[in-house]
Amino acid sequence: EDGRVLWREGSARVLRRADGLGFELGADWREEVVGTNGVGTPAVTRRPVQVFASEHFVRSQATWTCAGAPITDPRSGRLLGVVDVSGPLETMHPATLAWVDSVAKLAEARLRELHTQSLERLRAVAAPVLARLGGRALVADRDGWTAAVTGMPYLDRVVLPKSPEAGARWLPAFGACTVEPLAEGWLVRAAAGPVPQGATRIVLDLGQPRRWSVRVLGGAEDWARELSPRHAELLYLLAVDRGGRSAAGLAEDMFGDRARTVTVRAEMSRVRRYLGAYLEHRPYRFCEDAEVEILLPADLRDLLPHSTAPAVARRRASSGVP
Repeated sequence: EDGRVLWREGSARVLRRADGLGFELGADWREEVVGTNGVGTPAVTRRPVQVFASEHFVRSQATWTCAGAPITDPRSGRLLGVVDVSGPLETMHPATLAWVDSVAKLAEARLRELHTQSLERLRAVAAPVLARLGGRALVADRDGWTAAVTGMPYLDRVVLPKSPEAGARWLPAFGACTVEPLAEGWLVRAAAGPVPQGATRIVLDLGQPRRWSVRVLGGAEDWARELSPRHAELLYLLAVDRGGRSAAGLAEDMFGDRARTVTVRAEMSRVRRYLGAYLEHRPYRFCEDAEVEILLPADLRDLLPHSTAPAVARRRASSGVP
């Protein structure tokens, strides 16, 4: 996550050349430190990147080619690290980038598998506990992913505070409730009465360069998630158009092509994994009872500078604030 080299492997000859370039254990290869490279650049763009020879910012690296892919935590979306293959230009294969991307995806798949197993263990503990309870209750793991529910519709994920503690709490999906530790998770029991409406505030922070995030606040509790460039685009477009956008409308906003609805639906499906409680569809939009705030950069021309989406480009070119 911090761009430091934690492990490396290779032939003795290549490792000696890597030492000469500063590619050694503990070295800081963040993009803001050494420019474009196969470690720092994928961490910023959140997608596989190949940096070919002279595409490196530092001239001494122009004899090398690097291919890197980010690994993210499927539970939280947090960047865990980057897997990178680097070497002399003449040793690189055209399929290197695809291979590195596959390695990263395998790592993420293994993390998802381990998470599923942990939820199953928690579910086995939760089932007899929930069977004895009345009213609305659920058991979630420490990241808020639901293992089991009773007396209410199933939620993929519940909003938990950053550092949950046992006792009386206020959660957006429940209102007043009690939180108790249970095995490797939390038992959440809602107080009697209707679920409160209009109590959620969503803050979309696009003001920090390449550090976009969404934060959900309700009562005294809150959680935040770092956003990929594509998800930052989508949520921004939905935030400025509270009336909602169809899949075709979002495709036109993002790609200038109303036919690219499959891509839009796939990305929205990923967004709903962590923000589904606050999004509606047909059309896609934020829930009416959610207050949405957008934090923009001081200069609107710096809004999502990576984005080539026509709708975002038009707003960058405008002088007003949406």
